[in-house]
Amino acid sequence: MRAPNAKKPQSAQGREVEFERECPAKLVPSGDDMMIPKGAEAAITQALGASYTLLYHGNLIRIDGKDADAIGLTSNALEFEAREDGRIDEDQVWKALSMVYDPEIPVNIVSLGLVYKMDVDQSRGHVFVEMTLTAPGCGMGDVLVDDIKRRLAEVPHVQSSDVQLVFDPPWTREMMSEEAQLETGMFF
Repeated sequence: MRAPNAKKPQSAQGREVEFERECPAKLVPSGDDMMIPKGAEAAITQALGASYTLLYHGNLIRIDGKDADAIGLTSNALEFEAREDGRIDEDQVWKALSMVYDPEIPVNIVSLGLVYKMDVDQSRGHVFVEMTLTAPGCGMGDVLVDDIKRRLAEVPHVQSSDVQLVFDPPWTREMMSEEAQLETGMFF
């Protein structure tokens, strides 16, 4: 049995790329901002969901999906059909959340068990997400929050969102879906 994300095409993974333009990036796992110069070479290590993780000068970096053109790929924006009744489709919200991946683990945040709560306020067009991180000191927390907000904004009728990071209860591997545990070799 394989995790759902394993069924998606991963043709970009492992590919050597040259940056076609200057591109903002985040250093993994600190989350520090950096700028990758045009002409720089890197290797794609993860091409899932809303971002790309690359090996650059011996370090992992993450670039946003909206910057895919910088490495010769097309944007990976989600397209949803809007409900005629003007309501937010909760299935679309969960699909958007499942397109956000941990930059170091090839599993989405839903399958990892990082999303503790999701509420939709239809009257305000607002989505609230309560989530955690695999480690409290992870510097990528703000980056994941931004990824989630960007993905939720792609869901029709979402006017605003709030993502709250919590660390109680602390995350454990048992919170992962069975498929994610099998995918990562953490199934015991």
